[in-house]
Amino acid sequence: MTDTALPPGPFYQRDRRLQPPALTPAYKTSVARSPRLPMISLENTISEITGPRFGHADLGPLDNDLLRNYAQDGDPIGERIIVHGRVLDENARPVPHTLVEIWQANAGGRYRHKKDSYLAPIDPNFGGCGRCLTDADGYYFFRTVKPGAYPWRNWVNNWRPAHIHVSVFGSGFAQRLITQMYFEGDPLIARCPIVQTVPDADAIDRLIAPLDMNAAIPLDSLAYKFDIVLRGRRSTMFDNRPEGN
Repeated sequence: MTDTALPPGPFYQRDRRLQPPALTPAYKTSVARSPRLPMISLENTISEITGPRFGHADLGPLDNDLLRNYAQDGDPIGERIIVHGRVLDENARPVPHTLVEIWQANAGGRYRHKKDSYLAPIDPNFGGCGRCLTDADGYYFFRTVKPGAYPWRNWVNNWRPAHIHVSVFGSGFAQRLITQMYFEGDPLIARCPIVQTVPDADAIDRLIAPLDMNAAIPLDSLAYKFDIVLRGRRSTMFDNRPEGN
């Protein structure tokens, strides 16, 4: 018997009861694309775990500034905001030097994508995507505009709440998790069929970024804080991999 505490295991098992089921008929497109057979769990190979890695040389000076990285002849239209936070592991330790990417609609609710046919106009000064590496403390930071809500063809009058897609890479390309960040106080969150596929209210709350007036810039930008937890009971809900990273 020893007084030395055992080190934590390499992984915390994700609680699948908190995950949205693949088949959720109220989210209509899930009916056609949900799997009919049990999922297969595959171990990562050494090459997938160890690389390739991202470095500061892979990023441009404006990659995390969506107000400037696509601007042609002026500033983007919309409410200027800061989105910031930390990437943490299951024991609240920072995850340094990991690539965080975001993409979003413009202030009118339209994506810069050829298949987006929503009637809101394209903003010529807004590209809608950015990326940065977390620092040694796991911290990331973006400047952007608050995205608009937009309609989508689910039921007669469904609207997606304002949201930003967030991607986090691990130590290699095969380790990628994707989620969506919503904004505090948005009444459309409770009405969104996609959000409501998550069966746990606390898990939904962890997708909602609170207003952070301490990080706001007076007369310039409001700020929202969104910490990303990769595994464990307080983990962020991810779209693409229910089993976790």
